[in-house]
Amino acid sequence: MSSVGTLWTTPVQHKGKRIRAAAAFAGLKLDEPAAYEHFVDNKKPEFLAKFPHGKIPAFESKDGFKLFEASAIAEYVSTLAPNSTLLGANAEDRALVSQWISFADSEIDFPVSVVNQLVRGFLAPYNKPIHTNFNDRAVRSLKTLEAHLAQHTFLVTERITLADISIASVLQRAVTINVDAALRAELPNVIRHLETVANHPAIKPIFGSVEYVEKALQFVPPPKEKKPAAPAAAAAPAEKKAEKKPKKVEDDDDEDDNLVPEEPKAKNPLDSLPKSTFNLEDWKRAYSNKETRGAGGAIEWFYENFDKEGFSVWRVDFKYNNELTQTFMSSNQIGGFFNRLEASRKYLFGSVGVLGVTNDSIISGALVIRGQEVKAVVDAAPDWESYEYKKLDLASAEDKAFFEAALAWDLEIDGKKWIDGKNFK
Repeated sequence: MSSVGTLWTTPVQHKGKRIRAAAAFAGLKLDEPAAYEHFVDNKKPEFLAKFPHGKIPAFESKDGFKLFEASAIAEYVSTLAPNSTLLGANAEDRALVSQWISFADSEIDFPVSVVNQLVRGFLAPYNKPIHTNFNDRAVRSLKTLEAHLAQHTFLVTERITLADISIASVLQRAVTINVDAALRAELPNVIRHLETVANHPAIKPIFGSVEYVEKALQFVPPPKEKKPAAPAAAAAPAEKKAEKKPKKVEDDDDEDDNLVPEEPKAKNPLDSLPKSTFNLEDWKRAYSNKETRGAGGAIEWFYENFDKEGFSVWRVDFKYNNELTQTFMSSNQIGGFFNRLEASRKYLFGSVGVLGVTNDSIISGALVIRGQEVKAVVDAAPDWESYEYKKLDLASAEDKAFFEAALAWDLEIDGKKWIDGKNFK
């Protein structure tokens, strides 16, 4: 059997399983790359030259045709087998297959993914109403699917199509997250469909066994750190704390939320800078306790005390605003970015917000940092390069106005008004 191309994925990636299962069902062979380490090789120049977005799954045919996005790759692979029934028998079937694939991704997988990231602490801070809202969206979609499958063995035709494989791939993940025993009791036809597809002889080697969670996953707040007791005069030196490593979860497609900040290094070059007259902690208290604008306000305090030799002010803008959708999710993204900057707390103050409306918004704001080089402060966050940084000159009326508006949360850019924001203090 000759190969139709090379697929970059990981064994557990549910969207990759969809493609591999479609190929196996159609009797096609997909090559694996000679060597692939996720979070490493997909950041290398040779991978980005082929797939600039740097995400998997990604596919390259034998003649050099390249695709990314799981649904597009799966559909293309399905067209390569002349006798395959994966896309149905006619234009109507194909439209219905596309309908259910879209439903799988947007109405089941998306809300389940939000729930998954919330309960695992990758969308911070945790928000119970958002958790409930997205869980309810997923349940509503599953009940729509249940009603359809109560009248049909498969989604479109009397045989397995790509729609069935796509739905099963997202269901196999959902039943490990929020589709627990109580909910499954309300979805007998959905579970019957999942088991039927997952156990098809051509698909089972790829899907593996279906694992079910008994109770839906819930958010567990991290334990509060206890302040160590004062050491006795002759106490032995404390043992060195084990270094924390970045946590990676292979199954998640959005790697940005799978990185937990490392412990701060023992010595930071910023600590060697000449002593400054500007106390960042005093500024944070002034900003928190005073009105931002006006006489005696925080901005006035800032200008009276700022040391431009020891500190600098920067504008920060998210590079990929075209990818932003729901504004509350953009706000959570800022919160996640700030959480990943925890190691730089003593060197940084930030005021960053979401401007605009749903599906037409941007992320922008201002930072006050120790020293004159922004990278030394922000590279504590793994995703720092997703933002652009421009040093502001507070002697410039334009830069000064931007800085003050970011502090006051009334910044407006190209007609987009500030609607939500986060502070790093």
